[in-house]
Amino acid sequence: MNTTTKYAATALAAALGVTVLAGCGSDDGSAGSGASEGSGSKTVTLVSHDSFNVSKDVLKAFTQETGYTVKTLKSGDAGAALNQEILTKGSPRGDVFFGVDNTLLSRALDNGLFTAYEAKGLDRVAADTQTDGKHRVTPVDTGDICVNYDKKYFADKKLAPPQTFADLLKPAYKNLLVTENAASSSPGLGFLLGTIAAEGEDGYEAYWKKLKANGVKVVDGWEQAYNEEFSGSAGGKKAKADRPLVVSYASSPPVEVLYADPQPKEAPTGVATGTCFRQTEYAGLLSGAKNEAGGKALLDFMISKTFQEDMPLNMFVNPVVTDAELPELFTQHGEKVDTPPTVAPEKIAANREQWIQSWQSLVLK
Repeated sequence: MNTTTKYAATALAAALGVTVLAGCGSDDGSAGSGASEGSGSKTVTLVSHDSFNVSKDVLKAFTQETGYTVKTLKSGDAGAALNQEILTKGSPRGDVFFGVDNTLLSRALDNGLFTAYEAKGLDRVAADTQTDGKHRVTPVDTGDICVNYDKKYFADKKLAPPQTFADLLKPAYKNLLVTENAASSSPGLGFLLGTIAAEGEDGYEAYWKKLKANGVKVVDGWEQAYNEEFSGSAGGKKAKADRPLVVSYASSPPVEVLYADPQPKEAPTGVATGTCFRQTEYAGLLSGAKNEAGGKALLDFMISKTFQEDMPLNMFVNPVVTDAELPELFTQHGEKVDTPPTVAPEKIAANREQWIQSWQSLVLK
């Protein structure tokens, strides 16, 4: 799958000129290759998707606080990273895994990837993100998958942008939307789940038939959809893209501002807040971790105020700690979505493959 939440916004930063490490390797804050491993090691290894990003000062603060140094293994997008851990379960490549979200959580739990651990400070984490009562995973962030729109296009056309799933079916928006493949992309799957949450299990198929008839375009992943097909993004403008609606994130507009030179006073893109689906990302202590103590310390730190307040402008996600403050740029240009639809992880687990197959037969054939 393509990266989520939370993940695509960081890929957007890369598209706008910020380097994001890809593949497996160690982060700038990692220990050198001579670091020892095992229960007595002062290195704790975090396995994550490619878009994990944290300030060097924050990693240094963790080291000063605990004595542990973080080594990061970036392992592709969320689905690929999870698949690698499933293949190596019992002999994990690291101590903590970060990046499994509520659309994939059941796969991780069913495969017994994690050792239960109740992180210190969990009482400050929003209750609605704590979906695993056994504490096999710890909530770290949330992100909202939503349709984004090109403000200039709609202003030039003197057309109000869509705001809801129902709006996307109107003739005025025919041939304007591009979305990602639900079978290969996390944003694409999130958008599908959003339509299921909004239309119900009995109504989503009829909805997608109408959306297909209204000219929705499906591409493989977020990178292509946002940076090649969407006319409102910096990449899309360079590519002369012609679709003014795209499935992305509520946090995408701040990225367009942050990495523009010069920075505009207003984001060039907006968010259709009635088309959102909420993702929650989790981290967990890997079963068989060599440095279990270090892994527990890292999980504690990931829900500390220091770490949580660093995330918004590094990974473009929302903190789960209730007293964490958001940066002004994030609040000024992002959209706060109070009660987006979501689907319970256990329902996703029971129906995900059938929903995807149904979607493929309806939309791709």
